[in-house]
Amino acid sequence: MNREYQMCTRCVMDTTDPKITFDENGVCNHCTNYLSQMDQFILPEDERKKKLDQIVTEIKMNGKNKPYDCIAGISGGVDSTFMVYQATELGLRPLAVHLDNGWDSRLAVTNIERVLNNLDVDLYTHVIDWEEFKDLQLAYFKASVVDIEVASDHAIMAMIRNLCAKRGIKCILGGTNYATEGIMPRSWVWIKNDLTNLKDIHKKFGTKRLKTYPMLGFLRLIYLRKVKGIQTVPFLNYIDYNREEAKRFLIESLGWEDYGGKHHESIFTKFYQSYILPTKFNIDKRKAHLSTLILSGQIDRTEALSVLQESLYDEKELKRDTEYVLKKFGWSEQEFERIMNLPIKQHDEYKTDGWIRRLLGAD
Repeated sequence: MNREYQMCTRCVMDTTDPKITFDENGVCNHCTNYLSQMDQFILPEDERKKKLDQIVTEIKMNGKNKPYDCIAGISGGVDSTFMVYQATELGLRPLAVHLDNGWDSRLAVTNIERVLNNLDVDLYTHVIDWEEFKDLQLAYFKASVVDIEVASDHAIMAMIRNLCAKRGIKCILGGTNYATEGIMPRSWVWIKNDLTNLKDIHKKFGTKRLKTYPMLGFLRLIYLRKVKGIQTVPFLNYIDYNREEAKRFLIESLGWEDYGGKHHESIFTKFYQSYILPTKFNIDKRKAHLSTLILSGQIDRTEALSVLQESLYDEKELKRDTEYVLKKFGWSEQEFERIMNLPIKQHDEYKTDGWIRRLLGAD
């Protein structure tokens, strides 16, 4: 039986998240959870500054006499780029790390180079084997699960942590933040470092061996944290982070150029979020992003509702990007249509490492 449509009265999350719940006032569980945890992630200004000073001091101490004292993943987007800038302002010596998975827009490459040159920050780029990566992405399409981006996100996590272990760096600066990304339904994403799930999907639907693809299992992740002491610092949580103000600063001071959408620095991510998710899975991630901004006071609900009325894709851009994606994957229009019409599967219909996470209390 289809559920009656409902939208939260405080944010813009709605029943396109099948597990959303509402209280007697029509306020959703995402709002309630976000606000109940806000004090845990967003400290008062004086506490935040004190905590940030402690973190910076510890990073500098651990990185003493080394070329770099931390690693910062950079995609070319607002969050990661502003994070690198803030790190340099605080006197840290980050090595900026980027995963080239074959989908970078030209503007992303330009933005990364321009900003890092202005900040005098070194860049390490890991170019992933395209044939292996394409085979893994195609396996996710054939598996018909929602989080196709696991293929990229897992590789980024693995590559950065393995690089830390190799170079003896103990700190990873995390570009995610609670103020602008605190809401995301679990039904819309999957656990990024579930290597068991990734391998099973690839085993069932892939055709090539993943000989060079960066991997990181859950137990190795625990080992790197507990034994090697490699920790991720949610850096942007410790500053007063306003995304629009950060964007304006990057444009005016560092020559950064806007992409027109969150995560649009990647051609595939843009196509995935703006076409595949809404068309096949009935998911518009803007609802989660905008809801977070409403609750953090960076946008009002009326403005968010207005944004949702705008088309996810410019018609000419959609035609251009569709042609590009199909050509890069070697698909005909008919094959793409067939893939898009496959019955939707849940990630846990394939093998997962959930049992060990539950055993260790990390689920």
